[in-house]
Amino acid sequence: MSAVHYDSYTDARTHLKDLLDAAEKGQVATVRRDTSTAAVIDSERLRRFLAATTTARAQVIPEESGWSMFLPGHPVAADGPSFDETVEEMISALREYATDWQEHLLDSPQHRDNWGLVQLIELSNDSQLREWLVGTPE
Repeated sequence: MSAVHYDSYTDARTHLKDLLDAAEKGQVATVRRDTSTAAVIDSERLRRFLAATTTARAQVIPEESGWSMFLPGHPVAADGPSFDETVEEMISALREYATDWQEHLLDSPQHRDNWGLVQLIELSNDSQLREWLVGTPE
């Protein structure tokens, strides 16, 4: 099977199984609607790609009362009394940011380019986010 392209929503709906099978295999799978083309991608493949290409660059700073963590260039930070609790707080802060982005920040010029980060957050479980942030699973 080669790449799968459908020129309408109706055509894609008729061939939904073929579209999803192609995406699962990692083949190019697209649906055209008016002047826009959407790619259908297996979520785990996309998550792994985003985790590999979106560098966390998390900065961790020891403080008198515990630890602080932030992602340079992103409006997400966390504090905690221990390193592990700070990582847990950061994961929570990332999830809150993803929710805010989906609800109202996606059209903001300061945030619209963070779609890849939001996709990574939404497609990852907590253990996967921890590994992305600090390089080790829980």
